[in-house]
Amino acid sequence: MKKLVLALLALVCFTVGTAAFALSGAGSVAAQVTSNLADIAKLITAVAYVAGMACAIAAVVKFKAHKDNPTQIPIGTPIALLFVAAALLFIPSVFKAGGATLFGASGKQAGISGVKSF
Repeated sequence: MKKLVLALLALVCFTVGTAAFALSGAGSVAAQVTSNLADIAKLITAVAYVAGMACAIAAVVKFKAHKDNPTQIPIGTPIALLFVAAALLFIPSVFKAGGATLFGASGKQAGISGVKSF
């Protein structure tokens, strides 16, 4: 009985999804997905910048802790944090190169707009 209810529920979901796709059209669905992906890329970029700076600060703190007590904190920990920070801070440029590779000249880099550089 439980399998029959699940199968019926799956069939209803499939039918409703197909009808919604047919009514809205493939073009509008593609446009909505494209606009959502742009927002997701901006979110990943912002999180990468914040996490990269946090890892860089943690690396400096760990270097200080290693200097104070080398037996307690191995040198590999702050070095690894420094490499992770560098990788996170370079994610936007990877997005730009990947976008140019996949989409040609129309690929854009996610970033903050409206801010003037110094």
